[in-house]
Amino acid sequence: MSYNSFGHEFRVTTWGESHGPAIGCVVDGVPPRLPLDEADIQKYLDQRRPGQSRFTTQRQEPDQIKILSGVFEGVTTGTSIGLVIENVDQRSRDYGDIKDKFRPGHADYTYLSKYGIRDYRGGGRSSARETAMRVAAGGVARKVLGDGIVIRGALAQVGPHKAPRDEWDWDAVGNNPFWCPNTQTAQMWENYIDEVRKAGSSVGAVIEIHVSGVPVGLGAPIYGKLDADLAGALMSINAVKGVEIGAGFGAAELRGEENADEMRLGPNGEAEFLSNQAGGILGGISTGQDIVVRFAVKPTSSILTPRRSITAKGEETDVSTKGRHDPCVGIRAVPVGEAMVACVLADHILRHRAQNG
Repeated sequence: MSYNSFGHEFRVTTWGESHGPAIGCVVDGVPPRLPLDEADIQKYLDQRRPGQSRFTTQRQEPDQIKILSGVFEGVTTGTSIGLVIENVDQRSRDYGDIKDKFRPGHADYTYLSKYGIRDYRGGGRSSARETAMRVAAGGVARKVLGDGIVIRGALAQVGPHKAPRDEWDWDAVGNNPFWCPNTQTAQMWENYIDEVRKAGSSVGAVIEIHVSGVPVGLGAPIYGKLDADLAGALMSINAVKGVEIGAGFGAAELRGEENADEMRLGPNGEAEFLSNQAGGILGGISTGQDIVVRFAVKPTSSILTPRRSITAKGEETDVSTKGRHDPCVGIRAVPVGEAMVACVLADHILRHRAQNG
């Protein structure tokens, strides 16, 4: 299996399976002499870690990161950075009943059809467990970006229930288990997800990422567009089914004068935008405004409610997935989305420096 790497100048290769002994990644292209230790990465992994509330999978993984290479005396050396996390709470027996069945909504059928073999233990390589290493790589990417670029993510919608846009409070995001920017909405989501979980089902979500401090000029025409790379990176996350930048699909409802971000001169003669329908990117190149991107995550496919399917032997069957699963996988997708955005931006900053100095 190829295609386990992403990025150009900042390049990440992940490896490992959900129920293997460990998962890991190699990060190439990190400049030398950047301060980096395991605590710089661990704080982001702790945000994604499972089992922290009843609203996420109860698999108990400490997700303790180890740096194996590329750091000496507390700074990066310019060589490849090797990272690893040991898996400690696998329950492969939970998947014995479905080893010959195709779970609806999962990659079971496509993996077996393509490769002639599949790891049925939690989905193997297609498991969301792999995203822990994306978060680890994102911790390294933030070191490349520096403190001037701030990446913030929030859960904007759970099922049909949205956080009211005019009542967003970024300070509220870290004070509830949903990364919700509205305290009242978080309380409503708590009751809603409880109902979904007790019914043996799951629900989807929309995550929104804001990035401030991005310089003008990142990205390139035609096939190196910043928004295209962001969309590709976010679409590569498990269960993501849609991405939009700025106004996104809402732009289809606007007239030209509404969608165009008008400009005036700022106090120092610099360009100043009067709106941000473009989400901080024009022609695939950053404008210096905040980058705004949203992605939609489908409901977790592993549910207790029986669903109709077939077996690898060509028999019709019903599938009910046991084990420990997220009733809303979108909750833990927030730090994953932040990490992928960080990796793309780090890659584009290094690419920009290489061409423009």
